[in-house]
Amino acid sequence: MADRRILAAFAATAVLFGGTFVAAKAGLAYFPPLLFVALRFDVAAVALAAYAVATTAREDLVPRTRGDAVGIFATGVLAIGLTNSLLFVGQQYATSAVASIVFSLNPILTPVFAAALLADERLSARGAAGMVLGLLGVGLVVNPDPAMLADGGVGQLILFAGAVTGALGSVLIRWADSTISSTVRTAWGLPLAAALSHALSLGAGESAASIVWTTEAVLALAYVGIFAGAIAYIAYFGLLDRTGAIRANLVFYAVPVVSTLGGWALLGERISALVIVGFLTIFAGFAVIGTEDVNVRGQVARLAGRLPDEVVEAEDAEERLGIRNEPRGFESD
Repeated sequence: MADRRILAAFAATAVLFGGTFVAAKAGLAYFPPLLFVALRFDVAAVALAAYAVATTAREDLVPRTRGDAVGIFATGVLAIGLTNSLLFVGQQYATSAVASIVFSLNPILTPVFAAALLADERLSARGAAGMVLGLLGVGLVVNPDPAMLADGGVGQLILFAGAVTGALGSVLIRWADSTISSTVRTAWGLPLAAALSHALSLGAGESAASIVWTTEAVLALAYVGIFAGAIAYIAYFGLLDRTGAIRANLVFYAVPVVSTLGGWALLGERISALVIVGFLTIFAGFAVIGTEDVNVRGQVARLAGRLPDEVVEAEDAEERLGIRNEPRGFESD
């Protein structure tokens, strides 16, 4: 059941975040970028606060510890506020494809911060190989024009800074070890993200008078505020608490896949053979990382009928605990 919930949260996050790049690019035709982000967080904050109040006991809504405060700050200011502000600003100078591939550096950056701050999260050689495979797959799926990459230097730097703040924020959330739930922590963090974005918007000289209110603008704001905002944050930050920062941020490898499939299903965009190879490469990267704690030899043997389930399960436990080659005991005199 726990595995199903994790898979459901991963799928929901990938699908909802996958539409963010397209919706953001569409919405930027009607909104100034930082004000667009700020309004997105206004909508998400109201929606998530209502959900948290309706589903959480009153005593569990109040942060009490220093870890709670650090977790709220990391969520609102870093993982949500700065990350999305930099994403929306950077997308003025880059295509959605380039933005998605730069943001896919997030899973590569996360282990760097985790190595410094989290004693229980380390990237093994096998995990690193899976990360590289996933990043290679993202490159094949997005397949950006080299000339396009070269021309979008400013946008890429801004987007890379967003990937850095997102990775750092997710690791700090785990480091804080807060006592409140991920939903409550996010509900407190979103007003911080909104306030930061409004301040950045005012500092940049943006004005609400420049917004062009059309049906497309309202739909774009509704999507990024409610679906890719409140709902996606419930799924993503819950996943972060359950699986850790390194594994949770693998979702950013799946985002370009979802964006590409959405373009094919909704917009009639063509999927090339190279894109299919990219999908398979990303899947291979997930498989390498996902089977790191699995006793592959034992599972193969079970399928072949050579070992009973009890033996395989015992070997699985030994492999996870690292006692495969330890002495089994001693003989009595």
